[in-house]
Amino acid sequence: MRWSQQNTDSINIFYLNNVGSSKTMDDALMVIDDYDQLEIMPDTLSFARSYQLEALDKAIRENTIVYMETGSGKTLIAVMLLRSYAYHLRKPFPYIAVFLVPKVVLVSQQAEALKNHTDLKVGMYWGDMGVDYWDEATWKVEMEKHEVLVMTPAILLSCLRHSFIKLNMIKVLIMDECHHAGGRHPYACIMTEFYHHQLRSGVSELPRIFGMTASPIKKAGNSEETLSKNIRELMTLMHSKHELYVTSSDFTKSAADSAIRKISKIFASSMFCLDELGIWLALKAAESLSLIEVETFLWGNSGDQIVKKFSSATILSLKSYIPSDPQWTIGDNMNSDLDRGLLTSKVFCLIECLLEYSYRDFTEMRCIVFVERVITAIVLETLLNTLLPKYNSWRAKFIAGNSSQLQNQSRKIQNEIVEEFRLGLVNIIIATSILEEGLDVQSCNLVIRFDPSPTVCSFIQSRGRARMQNSDYILMVKSGDSVTRSRLEKYLAGVEIMRKESLRQSSLPCERLESDRFHEEVYRVASTEAVVNLSSSITLVHLYCSRLPADGYFKPTPRWDKETGTLYLPKSCPIHAIRVQGDTKFLKNIACLEACKQLHKIGALTDNLVPSIVVEEAEVDEFGNEPYDEEQPSYVPFELVNRVLNNSNTTYYCYLIELKQNFSYDFTVQDIFLATRVELDPEIACMQFDMCFDRGSLDVNLKYKGSINLSPDQVLLCKRFQVNVLGILMDHKTDKGTVFDECCLEDNLEVDYLLLPSIAIEERTDVDWLTINSIHPSKMECLHHEANIRTEKGFICACILKNALVCTPHNGRTYITTNIMELDGNSPLEVRDGEITTYKNYFEQKHGIQLRFDHQRLLKARHIFPVKNYCHGSRQVKERDVNKTFVELPPELCAIIMSPIPVSTLYSFSFIPSIMHRLESLLGAFNFKKLHLNHCPQNQIQTFKVLEAMTTKSCKETFHYESLETLGDSFLKYATSQQLFNTYPDHHEGLLTVKRQKIICNAALCKLGCRGKLPGFIRNEPFDPKTWTIPGSRSKSSKLKETVYKGTKIYTRGDRNLKRKIVADVVEALIGAFLTAGGEKAALLFMDWIGIKVNFNIMPYERQLNAPENVVNVGFLESLLKYSFRNPSLLVEAMTHGSYMLPEVPTCYQVLTFCY
Repeated sequence: MRWSQQNTDSINIFYLNNVGSSKTMDDALMVIDDYDQLEIMPDTLSFARSYQLEALDKAIRENTIVYMETGSGKTLIAVMLLRSYAYHLRKPFPYIAVFLVPKVVLVSQQAEALKNHTDLKVGMYWGDMGVDYWDEATWKVEMEKHEVLVMTPAILLSCLRHSFIKLNMIKVLIMDECHHAGGRHPYACIMTEFYHHQLRSGVSELPRIFGMTASPIKKAGNSEETLSKNIRELMTLMHSKHELYVTSSDFTKSAADSAIRKISKIFASSMFCLDELGIWLALKAAESLSLIEVETFLWGNSGDQIVKKFSSATILSLKSYIPSDPQWTIGDNMNSDLDRGLLTSKVFCLIECLLEYSYRDFTEMRCIVFVERVITAIVLETLLNTLLPKYNSWRAKFIAGNSSQLQNQSRKIQNEIVEEFRLGLVNIIIATSILEEGLDVQSCNLVIRFDPSPTVCSFIQSRGRARMQNSDYILMVKSGDSVTRSRLEKYLAGVEIMRKESLRQSSLPCERLESDRFHEEVYRVASTEAVVNLSSSITLVHLYCSRLPADGYFKPTPRWDKETGTLYLPKSCPIHAIRVQGDTKFLKNIACLEACKQLHKIGALTDNLVPSIVVEEAEVDEFGNEPYDEEQPSYVPFELVNRVLNNSNTTYYCYLIELKQNFSYDFTVQDIFLATRVELDPEIACMQFDMCFDRGSLDVNLKYKGSINLSPDQVLLCKRFQVNVLGILMDHKTDKGTVFDECCLEDNLEVDYLLLPSIAIEERTDVDWLTINSIHPSKMECLHHEANIRTEKGFICACILKNALVCTPHNGRTYITTNIMELDGNSPLEVRDGEITTYKNYFEQKHGIQLRFDHQRLLKARHIFPVKNYCHGSRQVKERDVNKTFVELPPELCAIIMSPIPVSTLYSFSFIPSIMHRLESLLGAFNFKKLHLNHCPQNQIQTFKVLEAMTTKSCKETFHYESLETLGDSFLKYATSQQLFNTYPDHHEGLLTVKRQKIICNAALCKLGCRGKLPGFIRNEPFDPKTWTIPGSRSKSSKLKETVYKGTKIYTRGDRNLKRKIVADVVEALIGAFLTAGGEKAALLFMDWIGIKVNFNIMPYERQLNAPENVVNVGFLESLLKYSFRNPSLLVEAMTHGSYMLPEVPTCYQVLTFCY
């Protein structure tokens, strides 16, 4: 077998070089469908050629098929057509244009062309995007976002059948490579099932059809009559005439075989390579095949071990013919390799051809080598990358379709290789037929047809891949192969025949399409016009079954019994068997169509004829996509809010906060009065709780002590006292004048309650007005002693300096004095390292202060008590030693802030922020509980349990909602599962699961919680005393807003960030709280109030099988389970897997797993 490049008798290699053409379009344009489109004005591009402009004019007015050779600019005509229709496509017009391409790889290429030359919004769609499971709402969003949809025809056909897209919504329908329109191809189905159906019905709003092809037929006929018939059929089907402009191969290139043979056995592949390519390439093929997993081949019934052994034996056998010299490589001596059979003459010819171009100094080589088989492409890549580096820097890669199951390439990898080819990073592509259609590389200058074209269409398209001026197209034909040569000559002649026949047909009127499909049975949904027919019914049944529950061992599929004419559907389907009669040729189609009808009638298929689970899943996704504002308000209990009355006495309800310390300390706590404008509920008025910290615990107990009337001056005095004391303790202020100015009586909405010190008088506890008046120390007068002690502000009596709150301006600190010492400024003071000095010298050296009254006795004082978070119950940082807590202060350096004020009062007030934070939280929980109790008064629950359910772990307290949330989540799933199971007894587990997810998903629960004003009650931040609002202060955080919810006033103080999941978790935790407090009934009542309607009347689940004991050993199983079933059929169902397809057990365990 010899291959040569020069043989004038046999014409082994054809060179078809670029030649120009200037034909007019008068005899090349064929259009029909006289339709008035005067309002559509051509929108052209400046670089368009005259024949393209003329074709555009025809396409605007009538349905048109453009028949031009590859490279002559069909896509540009389509672009200009869309530009001309752009006015009708722009939003808010509801119309769209659809651009169909036969292969996924062309979707992005054509979409990019549209984006580059139009300003229309272009969407791209292919199967891997999951479009098979999109619903009507999803497609509606896509059509609202985009004006041109580029997709494969199968996607549009599915959308039309499901009525997601209606034909009257499409203004322009472009079909690339429209010669595929025939048989059951989606192109043909679109035209017959929808376009011609509506045309026969008198519908006038039909899309403009624009087809593009380089060959109007796929296969070359034996006669001019056959060609004429095929062209006429295409024109009739497309309801169009041809617009024809055939150049004399302005850009010539080869095309590859459109069908890639699947390799079924290693033996066949190895023998093919051995015969066609040589021993060395056969070895590479065997090595390549051995690396592929056995599962990727169609091996029939061969086992893995046999395949591996055969592969190894094949490799060893072929290696025995390869030179053993380690320095030897293929191509060192081409003639020797050819003589020894390592390479065949065909491969030798290919290499010589490429090297000839290398000798021409083709630095910008862009070559495509078309082969028929994938294995040929793989091994030729290996050969060229091994041999070519000896001569040049060219790189080779292969591209093959992913249907071959041999070294599958993803779409992404294929696109990357094509892009590298465009950029010159790859110089040679060895490709199968995947690159025949649509690949646009303007710099491609050489196409070699390694294997002959199988069809005239393949010949024309592959020839058009060479786009560069003066590019070459080479056909390799074996010497003496007259059959192949004759076929190629027929291809060349067929091109001319098609051109002439298309011109002749353009003068004839378009015939009425006659097809048996118009008479086939169709099921059409009246409300949506979705349609399923005999042809599409099988696909729809398989689609429905693919959405049924599956596992790793079983994929539900329908089973067809040809003998009985019965279609068996999976057990999880509500319809188990369909038995039909009719034409045996279409009996399966008839059964599937009947199944589709019944599935639609029971709701398993929607009115768009898609599985109902698809719509349910889309609704769940919509929940998650609904907007949610994470900035949520924080509520303030209404009991602590009011408007200040500045012109009359005010009544306050007094509650004694009894404090009991369960630890020993230098100071004891003192009870404090809480005075509110609103009388608290008895449950809150007697509330008890404890605060834990490092020394021990502090018991807090509220007791109602009656009401008190206060004048405006008394209210202002009390407010100033609490603002002053708490402000100093919290280190907010140390200058008394500034603190006092913050308190005034304004008619504003604010947190309005009083915290007052108490004093025990005989057997009763009263308000300590003496301490409250301590905020005016200048007004305090001693009737028994002389004011002889010098302070920072002047002389005062010694009595006033005891139990006084003082500040020292020299260091800005605040102290509480406890006594007057015997020491003075000249007394010795031990400083660091045991050094002895005097107080006078210390203050002079340390602070630069000269004591003028060094004879005055020093004051014993202690640092004020720090305000901490006593809510979290964790161990606090240990306080410093008592000896370091007390200091000695010269009176002349002290300015009195308050006097007299007991140390125990200050100590007790240091707990107030934490106590009031806990009390505010309890009031919030109580108010939320009251909102629910107004609806369900019988649903009693402890306020502390509600507070626990609304407290997140991030609050760092001794309790949080997580355990209740786990319980509530489980009960919620159980209750909703029971409800759905009883409501939809015919639904399968998958659909029931999706329906349940719609109810219990975080988005749904959050929505219900927000509707019930729950977020404002949730506590999700740890208590920080520094941010606590002192009642009566005029800070920004004290400003409130008022809203009304169902007749109840709600007060908010600022916003905080609250995640959607937290709201959902709290809803579940509240369900758990009510479940623990009052059982299932209480939990269900709360669920009903929040918006989850569940009827918990458990209905018996009836399943009646004939003789269940014949299927499983019921008695034995009951003995193992130690339980007797009233209905043994349930036991059989629980033991049946979905893969068990025998009719005696019509159901499986999937629904039972959903319920329980």
